[in-house]
Amino acid sequence: MEFADKTLTCRDCSSEFVFTAGEQGFYLEKGLLNEPQRCPDCRLTRRRERSNGSREMTQVTCASCGTETSVPFVPRLERPVYCSTCFEQVRSGAIST
Repeated sequence: MEFADKTLTCRDCSSEFVFTAGEQGFYLEKGLLNEPQRCPDCRLTRRRERSNGSREMTQVTCASCGTETSVPFVPRLERPVYCSTCFEQVRSGAIST
């Protein structure tokens, strides 16, 4: 399969960037279905922001012990959410879900 370079527009800064044929082949090889939506600079900035520990925390009640805890995601699909202690026990098989 042959690819040609594509010019895309960044969703964050609205600048144009090239999605090269080589990158397209890499995306296909990795099973990635969507084209990148951010330019390389904005992708790097976003990666740095996410790795700084600046993730937004959500307050939840542990499904096992009932204590209040914070998790780095928004719970959904009505799946149980555990505090770190109970999560480790669930992972090790000490608590059945």
